[in-house]
Amino acid sequence: MSETVIEFKNVCKTYKLYKNDKKRFKAIFFKNTPYIPKKAVDNVSFKINKGESVALFGKNGAGKSTVLKMITEAAFPTSGDIIIKGRVSALLELTSGFDPEFTGRENIYLKGQILGLPHEEIQRLEPIIIEFSELDNYIDQPVRTYSSGMKARLGFSVNVNIEPEILIVDEALSVGDEEFRRKCIKKINELLENDNITLLYVTHATKTAKDFCKRGMVMQKGKLIFDGDIDEAMDIYNASIKG
Repeated sequence: MSETVIEFKNVCKTYKLYKNDKKRFKAIFFKNTPYIPKKAVDNVSFKINKGESVALFGKNGAGKSTVLKMITEAAFPTSGDIIIKGRVSALLELTSGFDPEFTGRENIYLKGQILGLPHEEIQRLEPIIIEFSELDNYIDQPVRTYSSGMKARLGFSVNVNIEPEILIVDEALSVGDEEFRRKCIKKINELLENDNITLLYVTHATKTAKDFCKRGMVMQKGKLIFDGDIDEAMDIYNASIKG
């Protein structure tokens, strides 16, 4: 039986919505400051085993992004338990963690350190990341001089080449031009040939999801309403859009 690497146990996440920034600041010191509670994730439970490829569907506001933030520890549950086993590489905000004053090469080391990689491993991966990014001589220029596409290329190259155990992809395959997009998709498929790599793929493009995944989960208004076969998940999601 495969090892469970992602598990949600009755997870809830409630955000506090304040009337304005002044009220939000006041709440730091006064706990009775009025707010509107917004439950982004409502009692969600699921397990994902090592080597599985799972698509997560849902309309904007369904709670998908909050689930991803909690898996990557960018946010934490209000209640319930989350268990993660393995190195997580998240293709979410590809350029997060970059210092605009650092060169691309320096940012490879910065991002690697943020991800918890030892210096020797970053050194080993550096030429692989640079070659994949196709940034050539720009790699030694400050990232503030990069176009948005160049930054995204560097971010994708770092995240996809750090030999992740859990790979999270959130609409990140729109990186760069068509040729580079095909390269990214090919790289992800190569990673998935390793049975130890687990993929959680979040997208609105159901056809693309089927290329990677056999299992699909559908979220609606913070709740997990379906978890099962990818074709059935796609049908439920498409019906929710039309509805």
